[in-house]
Amino acid sequence: MSLPRLAASLEPAVGAVDDGPDVVDGPRRWWAGPLDVEGLALGSVRTALTAFRLLTGERRLTVSAAQVAGAFGSQDHLCVDGRMPQMFAPLSRWFRAADGWIRLHGNYPHHVLALREAYGVTGPDELARILSDRAVAEIEGAVDAAGGIAAGLRTPEEWLRSPAGLAVADEPWISWRFGESGLRSRPSAGPGLSGVRVLDLTRVIAGPTGTRLLAQLGADVLRVDPPHRPEILAQYLDTGAGKRSVVADVSDPSTRSGMEDLLRAADVVVTGYRPGALDQWGMGEEALRERHPHLVVVVLNAYGQHGPWAGRRGFDSIVQAATGIGHVYGREVGGSWLPGALPVQALDHATGYGVAAAAMALLLRRTRDGAGSAHLSLARTAHVLLGLPPVGGARTQLEVMTQGSQTPHGLLVQAVGPLARDGVPVPLAVPGRYGAADLSWRTHGLRRPATHVD
Repeated sequence: MSLPRLAASLEPAVGAVDDGPDVVDGPRRWWAGPLDVEGLALGSVRTALTAFRLLTGERRLTVSAAQVAGAFGSQDHLCVDGRMPQMFAPLSRWFRAADGWIRLHGNYPHHVLALREAYGVTGPDELARILSDRAVAEIEGAVDAAGGIAAGLRTPEEWLRSPAGLAVADEPWISWRFGESGLRSRPSAGPGLSGVRVLDLTRVIAGPTGTRLLAQLGADVLRVDPPHRPEILAQYLDTGAGKRSVVADVSDPSTRSGMEDLLRAADVVVTGYRPGALDQWGMGEEALRERHPHLVVVVLNAYGQHGPWAGRRGFDSIVQAATGIGHVYGREVGGSWLPGALPVQALDHATGYGVAAAAMALLLRRTRDGAGSAHLSLARTAHVLLGLPPVGGARTQLEVMTQGSQTPHGLLVQAVGPLARDGVPVPLAVPGRYGAADLSWRTHGLRRPATHVD
């Protein structure tokens, strides 16, 4: 099947890449919208698998189209003790502005408080009345200044002409930084990524999806969240398979001492906070690499490394609005045109698999030339998607495979991961209890209780 060759993004780190067509099983088209979301999904997962093959020599894993479809739409298949969580809050939606449309995000309490600070209300109806009299640019600025998240609807052409869009367009999907001197390290001992230690400083979907894949492939992944801004539990369960979870305050000196112990023994650090947010605690990319040159560091954010929006907060739905995807998926409803959205949060998931691919490529490079770092952004993934040629063909209805696991938080039913071994889905490990682990690495293998796959 013809797929975007996203694995070429790995070549600056590992040399020439032959990702081959043999790793993908199943149909090419199932969402059948105006953009090639399937190509982005399959291509990003294949890139991660390519990096894993290069690092480990493992050849038995393949990418299943049906499993990719389920994994990218994972929140639509998540069920905890028989209940499907509501993943979008009332303020996470489109609002009409005086001169267009604006997309807000209010899933997290601190972002709701930012909207209250900006406009004095948090009810969707009152907010809709206020925003209808204000310009899109004014709303974007006010919400950003208050610490919230918003983006006005643009066409792709408008975004690409903007200073922010031009800055993102100049970046590759994965950008790399390599040290001048090589501090080489042997690959991990054992199958897959066994022995690789990953410190997960990410939130929401993109980063946790990437680190979940690393955990599924055998890495010891320890996720750290701040106590004052805990993760939404359903979101953690969706992306927490195989990880351990710590709630720790890095502003506390004793916590920072514990983090330094972790970093000395870690292999990979993945960060997903907006640029500069971790710098004051010495957890930014440059500080990490200076203190611990053996570390592979992968950084992701919303709007890239450069340009006027590089420091802005953003989630998948917000970046879709800013980059023009919401306009591409707009439609007439009841005689009125409304903005739309991708069938799944593909920017998050594809970026996450790019994160995993970058980490594994850098681990391979570390064995030869020393460690380095990589950068990805949701906006750059949006550019990749918008740049893919249209794909024809009939839509294939896929049956999503799910698995059930008894977790500390109840019976969890979720879509299986995107990979199969010898044609059999590779199940996801059970997520640990949120916040229950301590700041230490494992001394034994992953706990993998029995699961069933449907």
